[in-house]
Amino acid sequence: MLKTIETADAPKPLSQYAQGIEVAPGSRIVHVSGQVGVTVTGEIPTDVARQHQLAWDNALAVLAAAGMDHTHIVDGHVYITDRAHLGIYREARDRMLKGHKPAATLLVVAGLADERLVVEVDLVAAAPAA
Repeated sequence: MLKTIETADAPKPLSQYAQGIEVAPGSRIVHVSGQVGVTVTGEIPTDVARQHQLAWDNALAVLAAAGMDHTHIVDGHVYITDRAHLGIYREARDRMLKGHKPAATLLVVAGLADERLVVEVDLVAAAPAA
């Protein structure tokens, strides 16, 4: 259903992601809005690693509501507020994706909508049509 695209004619990925992903025709596509490191009760932890975990938990919860899981992720975008958090981001991503390698973009930004937030994750996922 998802086909990884790899070519020697472009640089190898710098981390655990694919150069490209092809989605089979007729697939269901889900776009997960940016999810941040906030609990379902609205608490924003001060711990950076906890926020990264929550952002991924929240994004994957939206996928689960659509009947999908980490293996359906085609593309992801993660926004962090500090380059020093890059290792924390990669650890959380690799733990949550369990070896699955979607296409990915990482952007470092000056800040998110709430200055207490340090990470935001949005995803695109695909699954066979029901």
